[in-house]
Amino acid sequence: MINWNDIEKQLIEFLKNQLSKTGLSKVTVGLSGGLDSAVVAVLCKKAFKENIKCVLMPSQFSSKSSVEDAKNLCETFSIDYEIVDITPMINAYIDKMDNDKLRIGNYSARVRMSVLYDISSRDSSIVVGTSNKSELLLGYGTIFGDIACAINPIGEIYKSDEFEFAKYLNVIDEIINKKPSADLWENQTDEEELGYTYKQMDDALKLLVDEKKTKEEIVSLGHDDKLVDMLKYRIKANEFKGKLPIIANIKWS
Repeated sequence: MINWNDIEKQLIEFLKNQLSKTGLSKVTVGLSGGLDSAVVAVLCKKAFKENIKCVLMPSQFSSKSSVEDAKNLCETFSIDYEIVDITPMINAYIDKMDNDKLRIGNYSARVRMSVLYDISSRDSSIVVGTSNKSELLLGYGTIFGDIACAINPIGEIYKSDEFEFAKYLNVIDEIINKKPSADLWENQTDEEELGYTYKQMDDALKLLVDEKKTKEEIVSLGHDDKLVDMLKYRIKANEFKGKLPIIANIKWS
């Protein structure tokens, strides 16, 4: 059993310490109506009281419930928020993307992060990230989009475990019970796109990453070999997303 009370204390201390190092006093969180950003928003509310601003950034591809659930969460926890509709920004470039869902989704994620950083500049705040460990390991996020942030309190928490953490934090049921989705296009869900449930992936990831077991060992424990292959491939192929740009090491003569 995970001691969520201890985890909560650690993460609140982390948030406070990291913000204090910047000399600033406020944080900005992009709130999608999904589990990850809800958990981060509640943690930030506990850590910073009134010094958190959540930003809801719907587009023409967002589900109606995403905005409603995000607003409900903010009202439940008395979190200040504003809504920035990014539809006009998407429409300004969408004709260039050949109706490619992935390109449109990635572009939307980068537009949202641009908005967040502009608001953080306006408010003299820092942007707090909302990517969980499962997403970061699998590269299931947009580089310079939703992965971008100044600090991230949940990057070491697997998605399947995060549901229990959300319950502990009293995140509203509407958010806990919905299917995980990046909300990049209509009816998009993470698990359908990835081909497995987060529980299936996380159980194998914990063996592969945390316990350093081989594929053969993981399969012998009852996990699907195609799942393990997919996880290994995605971890390797998307490793670059978690690194800073590589700068050439010049040997000056």
